[in-house]
Amino acid sequence: MLNFEFKNPTKIIFGKGEIAKISKEIPKTEKILVLYGGGSIKTNGVYDQVKAALDGYNWEEFSGIPANPEYEVLIEALKVIKEKGITYMLAVGGGSVIDGVKFLSAAAKYKGEPWDILANGIRTEEGEGLPFASVLTMPATGSEMNSGSVVSRRATKQKLAMGGPGLFPQFSILDPEVIRSIPKKQIANGIADAYTHVLEQYMTVKTSATLQDRFAESILQTLQEVAPTMLKEEFNYDAAANFMWSCTMALNGLIQKGVTSDWAVHMMGHELTAQFGIDHARTLAVIAPSHYRYNFEAKKEKLAQYAERVWNITEGSLEEKANQGINKMEEFFHTLGIQTRLSDYTSEYKGTAEKIEKAFLDRKWLGLGERGIVKPEDARKIVEMAY
Repeated sequence: MLNFEFKNPTKIIFGKGEIAKISKEIPKTEKILVLYGGGSIKTNGVYDQVKAALDGYNWEEFSGIPANPEYEVLIEALKVIKEKGITYMLAVGGGSVIDGVKFLSAAAKYKGEPWDILANGIRTEEGEGLPFASVLTMPATGSEMNSGSVVSRRATKQKLAMGGPGLFPQFSILDPEVIRSIPKKQIANGIADAYTHVLEQYMTVKTSATLQDRFAESILQTLQEVAPTMLKEEFNYDAAANFMWSCTMALNGLIQKGVTSDWAVHMMGHELTAQFGIDHARTLAVIAPSHYRYNFEAKKEKLAQYAERVWNITEGSLEEKANQGINKMEEFFHTLGIQTRLSDYTSEYKGTAEKIEKAFLDRKWLGLGERGIVKPEDARKIVEMAY
């Protein structure tokens, strides 16, 4: 097991009706900006619950943060923060809204050009960001309990990550009841997103961190078990609760401690979203199978372990089990209604791999993945395999 430090200061308030507890967590002296997306919170009852909890507070609101939060929109929100003297933010939404608020937390007190935070990977340390909290409305990214964020810039077709220990939400409210109104396509995306988050921290090399492996495998199995129920029309609270908590646990920092992580799938997937606007989770499902097949020799031991422990595949050689593991993973994405070829999403895919190779070279991303095994030319070949 590798050396590690672990600190997660986010307070989780989980369960039915818990949105009302906002009033117990934010001091009345704060001037709050409530930020949300396209307005679905006004039709599913979440907005009314937040409004009731904020009775007696001095607060403003900013709507319209899109999926894959856009830099251009966030800059407009930043103007509101500065003009209105905002001292606290409340993100009401899924990962995109929370990610956007993390960028705003960093940018609100940053003295330079806000884009530099993303372009130069500037970390926000403890105490440096504008304080914020979240009300989660779409489980998927784990952003409600981590300090990372990804922001897109439409003008340049870039999607870049940022973060730092100063960007944890102070608290996050997770009420599984909000899932009642989420479209099934978005639930499928959430399952695939969380599933791939686990794979990025698990599907690397054999490790002696036994507990971390078991944590990861249990999240994968739980997502597999609840997926059929989550995609049915009838709402099931227990399945929703397990789905929501699995998404949070998949990326709150716990399962990556003491082990080697990958994240090359995400870096390639971000490029597909930036170029084509494909849903983030679906780009991960496009890249992951090709990534594991291309890097089969480096990952075959962990792939075989995944096949054995997660899918109960016990027959065959190590290589045969590893291959079956990739096939089962791809089949699982298909059961969610998610296709795994780039050509399923766009007819203009030719030349995409070369563009990604060039982007990685331009950014000097010369070795992604565990042990730097994915060079820019490897990324090109992996994306070509995913056509």
